[in-house]
Amino acid sequence: MTNRIWLALLLAISAVTAGCNTMEGAGKDIERGGEKIQNQAK
Repeated sequence: MTNRIWLALLLAISAVTAGCNTMEGAGKDIERGGEKIQNQAK
């Protein structure tokens, strides 16, 4: 049972990092999202 949970978690992390191409890309995506939230708050 725990193996299935770990497998699902690993697949989810892989999908997220593949979607952003690299971890650097993920950081940039998160930063852009934060900037949009800040701009909406102004």
